[in-house]
Amino acid sequence: MTLDDFNALPDDGAAEALAACCGAHRWVAAMMTRRPFESVDEVIAAADEIWRDTTERDWHEAFDHHPRIGESRSVAAQGHRSATWSSGEQARASAVDDAVKRQLAEVNAEYEARFGHIYIVCAAGRSADELLAIARARLDNDPATELRIAAGEQRKITELRLRKLFSEAT
Repeated sequence: MTLDDFNALPDDGAAEALAACCGAHRWVAAMMTRRPFESVDEVIAAADEIWRDTTERDWHEAFDHHPRIGESRSVAAQGHRSATWSSGEQARASAVDDAVKRQLAEVNAEYEARFGHIYIVCAAGRSADELLAIARARLDNDPATELRIAAGEQRKITELRLRKLFSEAT
């Protein structure tokens, strides 16, 4: 979709497109108040600025819109666009043997038990082995540090998805 297409969408269509990039309702609402945008760079800058003003509650809401690494379902319902993007972002982590799938499931469970939310990482282009190593290293973090790291990863995912949104064919 072009930026002009996005700016011309009715509010519900624009909000749906933004929610595919980040599932935090307050973030989506704040982005909607900034429309229309003059450039994709302006969209990215607004997204980052707004994300910096979000709270832990917003972060958890956004996390709930992602499937666990190696899985396809999220806690909160994903739209078609978001589910497709998640699948593509995790493609290298999903095309693995059963032993690696078990390791991913184990590290996901350990991470969730320790931190109370799913393991969030910008997975695009990363192998399952890389994602496992990152998760294992992050298990050593204290909960407050890890939550900030996860929120930073969500910010990266949001930017990646916004760029995908504006590079999609209409």
